[in-house]
Amino acid sequence: MPERTGGKGSVTNAVWSLVVPLKPLALAKSRLARSVGASRPGLALAFAQDTVAGALACAAVADVVVVTDDAAAGAELARLGARIVPDVPAAGLNAALDHGARAVRSGRPGAALAALNADLPALRPLELQRVLENASVFPRAFLADAAGIGTTLLSAAPDAELAPSFGGPSRARHSASGAVEIALPDVDSVRRDVDTAADLRTALALGVGRHTARYSARMQATAYTYDSQTRSGSVLLDDGTPVPFEAPAFDAGGLRLLRPGQRVRIETDGAGASLRITLVTLQTF
Repeated sequence: MPERTGGKGSVTNAVWSLVVPLKPLALAKSRLARSVGASRPGLALAFAQDTVAGALACAAVADVVVVTDDAAAGAELARLGARIVPDVPAAGLNAALDHGARAVRSGRPGAALAALNADLPALRPLELQRVLENASVFPRAFLADAAGIGTTLLSAAPDAELAPSFGGPSRARHSASGAVEIALPDVDSVRRDVDTAADLRTALALGVGRHTARYSARMQATAYTYDSQTRSGSVLLDDGTPVPFEAPAFDAGGLRLLRPGQRVRIETDGAGASLRITLVTLQTF
């Protein structure tokens, strides 16, 4: 790793503006569709909520700008304290980040910027602070994702352009663009983006924020009873509440048999006394 020294283009004790891009929820996290089914949009929102909440709790962060055209997601993230900027370019991830960066610097011309993924549900403020402090001595810097292929954070000092190149093997592109790779141990929560069921399991093991924890808990249950003749039965939610399911919910999950005690993934409709299970299948994360 290059020597960490100050100088032109560096930021000392920076207070950062973060730009977080978020697709419309109906399109977000498409690679999770097979594992979480119709719960995917809600889970994508929960990831973004925990990312924004974790970022705003970081002492090095002044504000968070979310670039999105999803009105419902924008409203929820604004409640957490994020500033919502419409995705006017509507030309993909990097165009959205450039647009967000311009929105920040139109009001704060000398702002230090960092682009941050919206799918970091285990984000810890102190780990993010360490990453930003490390980034602050370079004109541009980036943090590779847990897989070592993509990027979860890209920073730009006040006199540097962000020049994002996210998507696919962005680690190599950001390095080739002159950004310095941040090589810090013990910042797993800032690296752990979630694209697959395996990623989600790892994030849950790290410890996710309250939004993802609450939403994922609603997606999990334990088989309680099952009648093979009627293909109906019941599950126990993780709080111990029994909820019945009928044959259409069982059939929707593609199962042949269900044994009491098996962990299952469920999809539901309604709430409280009106809660209805629309799908029950084996747990996939």
